[in-house]
Amino acid sequence: MNVLYISYDGMTDSLGQSQVMPYLIGLSKKGHSISIISCEKKDRFKKLGDHIKNSLDSNNISWTPVPYSELPSIFSKQVNLVRIRYKAKKLCIEKKIELVHCRSYMAALIGLKLKMQFGIKFLFDMRGFWADERIDGNIWDLKNPIQKRLYHYFKKKELAFLKHADYTISLTENAKMEILSWKSFQGSELPIQIIPCCADLNLFSQNSIDSSRQAELRSELQIKKGDFIISYLGSIGTWYLLDEMLDFFNCLLTNNPNAKFLFITPDNENTILSKAESKGISREKLIIRSANRNEVPLYLSLSAVSIYFIKPLYSKKASSPTKTGEIMALGIPIITNAGIGDSDKIINDSGSGMLISEFNDIEYNRIINQIDVLLNIDKQKIMDASKKYFALEKGVELYHHVYMKLSEKKHTN
Repeated sequence: MNVLYISYDGMTDSLGQSQVMPYLIGLSKKGHSISIISCEKKDRFKKLGDHIKNSLDSNNISWTPVPYSELPSIFSKQVNLVRIRYKAKKLCIEKKIELVHCRSYMAALIGLKLKMQFGIKFLFDMRGFWADERIDGNIWDLKNPIQKRLYHYFKKKELAFLKHADYTISLTENAKMEILSWKSFQGSELPIQIIPCCADLNLFSQNSIDSSRQAELRSELQIKKGDFIISYLGSIGTWYLLDEMLDFFNCLLTNNPNAKFLFITPDNENTILSKAESKGISREKLIIRSANRNEVPLYLSLSAVSIYFIKPLYSKKASSPTKTGEIMALGIPIITNAGIGDSDKIINDSGSGMLISEFNDIEYNRIINQIDVLLNIDKQKIMDASKKYFALEKGVELYHHVYMKLSEKKHTN
C-alpha cells in the first residue's frame, strides 16, 4: 500500500529510532511504499537529521520532517498540527496515499480528517490511553477548567478515533478488553490488533556482547568479582517510582552488602543521588551512566537482575514498557510490580521474573528472599519468551497483516 505515517514524535528522538523506524523499515522491505511526517526538535534534528535521512533513504522511505514549534505548549501544539496537516494533505495528493497510519492521538486528529476528506483508510495506532495518561501523570489537573475541557475533548475524540478507524493497534490485551467493556463498544466487533513494544533481538542478544569489552567496562565501573548488580534501564520520567526502587535496594543491601545499583539512564545523576542520600544509600553503591542505544546491551549484561516499578494507575492498562523485551532478550530476570499492561501474564506465564503486589518492605523482602530462585531461572527460557512476545520481526509481520487486510478491504469496496 501507499502509506502515510504521521508521528508527533520525532524520528531524531530516541523513541522514533527504537519504536518507529525499525517497524517502518521492515514494512518497506515487505513492499509497502512508506512516507513519514514527523515533528523534529531543532537541536536533535541538527545533530541527527542527516543520519536519519540517510537511513530512511537507504530503505526507500520518504521523510518529511516538520520543525517542532518552540512556542509555549498550548500554542506549539496548534502550530505543529497546522504544519503537519498542510504537509499531509499535499502528500496524500502527490503520492496517491491509500492508508494514513497515525501514531497516537495528536496524529489521529489529522488522520481522521484525511479519511473524511480523501476517503483513505485510517489506522489508529493508539499507543495508550493518552488523555488518561495526562491526568494520571499530573500533567493535567481536572480542577483546572481548561485542562478539564481538554481532557473531555480528547476522551470524546478517542471514541471517534476508535469508531471510525479501519483498524486500531493496541499495545496490550488488557487495554483491548477495557475498550470493549465501554458502553459505546459492548457487543461490537471492533477491529483491534495487539502489537506490544517490540525489541530488536539482533541488537539485544548475548551474541552482540563482546566479552573483552564487558571485562573492560566492569573494570571501568569498578565492579568487583563478588558484586551483585541490579540494574534499571531508561529515563525515570513521569511513571517510574524512583523512591520505591531505592527502598527495594536498601532492603537488598541489608541482605547483600555487596549489592550495587546500576542506572543506565540519560537523566541527570543528581536526581538519583539526592534521593539515595536521603535514604542513607552510599554513593559508592550507585553506578549511573548514560549509554547510546548500541551500548545498552553491554551495560545491561553486567546485571544479575533488572528492576522497574511503575505507578499502577488506570492508564497503565495500556502500557507496554519497551525495556521489558530488551531485558528479557538478554536472559536477565525482571523484578517489577503487578498491574501494568500485560506484564503480569507475560512474566507469570514465561517465568521470567517476579512481581510485587505492594510497595513496602514486607513485599520487597519476600522477593529478596527468593533472589536465588531468580538467579537459577534458565536464561534461554527468558530469551525464548522475549522472542515469543517481543520479537521485532513478529511486530512487523502483524503490522503487515493489518496493512494487507486494509488493502483487501479497499479493493472490495
